[in-house]
Amino acid sequence: MRTMTTLAAILGLGAALTLGASADETVTPMVEKASKLDVKKVCDVKANGLEKVLAVAEEYNPEAVKLGVEFKRLGITNSKYIKALKEAVKNKEKKVTVEYKSKGKMKKKTFATDYLDWRACTFAVRSLQQVKEAQETYRKAIPGDGYKF
Repeated sequence: MRTMTTLAAILGLGAALTLGASADETVTPMVEKASKLDVKKVCDVKANGLEKVLAVAEEYNPEAVKLGVEFKRLGITNSKYIKALKEAVKNKEKKVTVEYKSKGKMKKKTFATDYLDWRACTFAVRSLQQVKEAQETYRKAIPGDGYKF
């Protein structure tokens, strides 16, 4: 009886790992689209303007959140950057104050609007590009596959 329970647990775990691995290997159309973008051109605030760059960030960040790869820098998620930036663009402000929680305390950081717009856009696009890159290059990093380090 104990052997059968152990065998069932091993088979169940194996099936779960197999299904989990196959789910991670699927590339969504949004990831494919983001992987073909040139981040420097798409997220250039001077060339494209605040609203257009913000629209790019708003387009790609929900997919990054859904896949669990949303960037977080200085304790602030990219969603908070985008939310604060929307308010600043609506009010035509030159500086953006982002409120976030760190170690149980509310804190604030102030950024220039252009810089925060560039940052939100690059974070949204690069997070999806890195998903694609990781799926393509992961196998090459396994020792013994003939990949030269």
